[in-house]
Formats: sequence, C-alpha cells, structure tokens
Amino acid sequence: MPAKWVNIDVDGENMDSYVAEPEAEGKYPAVIVIQEIWGANSHIQSVTDRLPSKGYVGLAPSMFHREGPMIMALHEERETAIGYAGRSTDVGILADINAAVSYLQAQPNVDANRIGIVGFCFGGRVSYLAATSVPGISAASVFYGGGMLQPRGEGPSPVERSAGINCPILGLFGEDDGNPSPADVAGIAAELTKLGKSFEFHTYPGAGHAFHCDTRDSYRRDAAVDAWGKTFAFFDQHLKA
Repeated sequence: MPAKWVNIDVDGENMDSYVAEPEAEGKYPAVIVIQEIWGANSHIQSVTDRLPSKGYVGLAPSMFHREGPMIMALHEERETAIGYAGRSTDVGILADINAAVSYLQAQPNVDANRIGIVGFCFGGRVSYLAATSVPGISAASVFYGGGMLQPRGEGPSPVERSAGINCPILGLFGEDDGNPSPADVAGIAAELTKLGKSFEFHTYPGAGHAFHCDTRDSYRRDAAVDAWGKTFAFFDQHLKA
C-alpha cells in the first residue's frame, strides 16, 4: 500500500501526518516517528517508510502544525526551525501524541494495544515525554533527546515526570554529544534506576548529536546502523512478542 498523508484532528486543528502501511491485510503493531526540529521532512518520511517491511504501520505527525499546514523547515533555515521548536509546549506536544495514538487505535489494520514511538533530537525528547504521560504507548525509543531536563512551557520537564513511565525505554546517545551530554545521560539513567523503570541505554563512541540522520554531516553510519537495529529488536520484543 503506498504511503499517504492524512489529517489528524487535534483540538479542532489539522495535524498533517505521513502514514506508511504494510500491503498485506491484517492487524499490525504501529510506531509513531517523531521528527527532528526540521519537521516531518523527506528524511523522517524515509525512516517511516522502513517500518512496513518489518511488519509495522508507521505514522509521522507534523509536530509544528500550529505554525501552519505542512510545515517542514529546511536545513538552511536553522533559525526558523529553532523558532518553531521553541514555541512548542509540552501541553501541545502531549495533545498531538494522544491524537496520533487515537488515530492509530481507530485504524482497522492496527493492533490498538501495540503502539510504540521513536524520536530523534527534538523527537527523542517527545518520545521520552510520551512514555511518561501517554497511556497508549507500549515502548519508546529515544535517539539523543535534546532538552529532556527542561520543560517546554508550564509544568515539569520530561525527566521530572519519569515516575509516570509505564513502558520500557530504549535510549541511544552519542558520546560526543552536548545535549544530552554523557553526564546528562548518566543522570537520567540514575533516575530511572532509582524509580525501578525498565530501560536500556547505549552510547556510541565517536558519535555526536544527530548521528542517525544520513542527510547531515553528523551522520555516523556504523552507529546509525547499530542503533536502528537495536530499535527494531526492541520493538519486536515489546510490540510483537
């Protein structure tokens, strides 16, 4: 089945979302793919396109839909992208993820009880936040989530919400990253350990921020391939087992 764009209602507004589905009929687990600050662009669409061949429905919501329809910041428009991200709030983010989960649960080809989430940079933070606060999420993969120690808008930060986590978390980080730094990652791991949460963290030497994005100079192939393999194994364990 070819990929398509759909509109998901979020409090009366449309959230453009990219959907990729397996061709064969049946019920499948689903994975929500959350963008970097550059939007649900061609790279995020290509990541979503990897899911059907592995037996998943993929959904990539445009998280900056409040800025206008089909917002996708280009790489050279860094200040624009940072502005979009800066105006995002945790209240709005959680509304978006809950709406994405509800959309998936209503689809005839989705197993409503087997929905995961994966995110990169801005999206890694969203993935962690969703694990703390969205009941419909059954597994969360966090690629170098930036700003997990700070809130967006009112309320606690994602890490301060960690007691609410009710699903396993996979964390994938670069040793040369500054946001989150290795010290940040160690602190988050200590908090999850203290709370008795199920998590698995991996840090890659020689990799910095955005090591998974193959359209940027930060791309590190070996780390990206290994991290993506770990992500599929993680989802297979928790969404298919």
